[in-house]
Amino acid sequence: MKIRRAASPDDVFAAGHLFDAPPVPEATARFLAQDHSHLLIAYVDDQPAGFVSGVETTHPDKGTEMFLYELGVDEAFLRRGIGTALVEALKALAAERGCYAMWTGTAAGDAAAQATYKKAGGAIDDGAFVSWDLA
Repeated sequence: MKIRRAASPDDVFAAGHLFDAPPVPEATARFLAQDHSHLLIAYVDDQPAGFVSGVETTHPDKGTEMFLYELGVDEAFLRRGIGTALVEALKALAAERGCYAMWTGTAAGDAAAQATYKKAGGAIDDGAFVSWDLA
């Protein structure tokens, strides 16, 4: 498995089956043009197998954090550690870019997501909020 940052619309469209709906060309171009938006894609034998998206958010009194916006793995590639590897790759990118933390939300009953986040070092609060301290 290899993880690469999406660098072009072609990268995104090739992984389109991983998203909730087909990528929209205008939204894809805007996303890729923003320095604070990140899309990492996992490939198995050059086939897109999963993705994680993240957005850097900055607040005047807190600094910059990475919000893990969405994580998805193709059903054919589940239970191979791809989701965990993607979260860890986003966490490493966040640290590299100077983020002091990373966070996301999850449904209280989503055991698969919670297990993935825990494997990637996330702390789960009340089954809904997940955070990573990067400082």
